[in-house]
Amino acid sequence: MVPGRSVHTGAVPPSLVARGIHQRFGDRVVLDGVGLEVPPGRVVGLLGPNGAGKTTLMRILFGVLTPDTGAVEWDGRLATDDDRRSWGYMPQERGLYRDMPVLEQLVWIARLHGLSTADGRARATRLLEQLGLADRAEDKVQDLSGGMAQRVQLAAAMVHEPPLLVLDEPFAGLDPVAVAFLSDVIGEHVAAGRNLLFSSHQLDLVEDLCEDITLIDRGRVVLSGNLAQLRAASEERYLRVSVQVEDDWVDPALATVRSRSAAGSRLRLAPGTDPGAVLDLVRAHGRVDDFGVEAPSLSELFLDAAGHPVDEPNASDDGAEVDAGRAP
Repeated sequence: MVPGRSVHTGAVPPSLVARGIHQRFGDRVVLDGVGLEVPPGRVVGLLGPNGAGKTTLMRILFGVLTPDTGAVEWDGRLATDDDRRSWGYMPQERGLYRDMPVLEQLVWIARLHGLSTADGRARATRLLEQLGLADRAEDKVQDLSGGMAQRVQLAAAMVHEPPLLVLDEPFAGLDPVAVAFLSDVIGEHVAAGRNLLFSSHQLDLVEDLCEDITLIDRGRVVLSGNLAQLRAASEERYLRVSVQVEDDWVDPALATVRSRSAAGSRLRLAPGTDPGAVLDLVRAHGRVDDFGVEAPSLSELFLDAAGHPVDEPNASDDGAEVDAGRAP
């Protein structure tokens, strides 16, 4: 069990476990007793603001950094260099050779992992088809869009069919089409019973993808476990209405407006408040065509646990990223 408020199913033993990770850079504590569990066949999100310590933890997982204290385990024992070389890693910063053709580059990376040229070519070709890039196999990376290059980076991390796939901010800067492609491939990876961990500060974007989460803030775990169970266990409830609600429409002792958008408004209900009473107050001022009472979103869970929104960055702990589309 990791620190912070946790809800775990415990149904499947985790393959990857980080225990009590402490990391200090000079006088600054970057990770303070952080723990992490990644069971097979589930999408696990390591989430939190920029600078919370996510990338530092990933470097420790791969042995690029040695923590001051703590341990990284794989299949119930201390992780070895051979274990780490079998994993797949996609860094936030691109690490591909820009003037090298896409397919040739993927085959080369596959060979670095011990595959034959024929097997590497077969796996690379299949991945490019899955990622919608079959017609760009002979193109150089420098001739691809940012979203296409990101998909190639993912293929580079997956070409050797790693038992664990680790993705650092995989959706940063991507258009919706690229996000959909990556999400589908991630889903297929875990459906095969393999392990997957990704980091992100974009909680609203990844909410539908995550099954299990570890939320970290200022180097500490503030919430972890099964996302559906965490949402259900929260005492917070929200009223969603299809109208722009002004602050003075509702008694603040009953509910407060948390957000407004083109689709309407979202109100946080005070504990014990009857949602119907708040809905009646809103209807007295405007027409409501659609409404619903909902558990907190992932961003709202973070706000409740950390005391500030996720888009309030921590002091950055991360320097240059580790290299390329293979295990560092």
